[in-house]
Amino acid sequence: MKRPDLWLFLVSLLLVCGASRGAQKPRESEELGAELGKAPTSAAAIKSPYEGRPDAIEAGRKLFKRHCAQCHGPEGHGQGKAPDLGSRLIQNAAPGTLLWFLRNGNLKEGMPSWSKLPDERLWQIVSYLKTLKVAMRAAPGLSSGYGSVTSAPPGRVARTPPVRR
Repeated sequence: MKRPDLWLFLVSLLLVCGASRGAQKPRESEELGAELGKAPTSAAAIKSPYEGRPDAIEAGRKLFKRHCAQCHGPEGHGQGKAPDLGSRLIQNAAPGTLLWFLRNGNLKEGMPSWSKLPDERLWQIVSYLKTLKVAMRAAPGLSSGYGSVTSAPPGRVARTPPVRR
């Protein structure tokens, strides 16, 4: 092979490999379900002290952007090996199970342990994760508990201001 042909072949190979790597789909539910299933049953019984609190959700959103968005995407839809966090599996998981998984991670699958973050921060992330269901799956006009969900881009909740009387 001539040298220019070799370079053209190598560049083409790199482009094809890079394109296929970037097009990876998020992990499938069975794999993730098996990982969440490793949590002890006692974890599922733990209730979030921040459930439904707007201040905790906002703090969790900021923490998500800082610690999670690089792998899960800015809106949590998943990319590469990272799953879609608005999926039914994640949304149906008990908050305590999600806390357990954040603490322990799964390095084999690319999920780091966030055990160095204080529980308060982990619960805030869990609170935010639970809103992704509302933001990504809600129909227009459906009440989210924080005002009514009108129309918003995926991953965002549009809220109407509270009625003042």
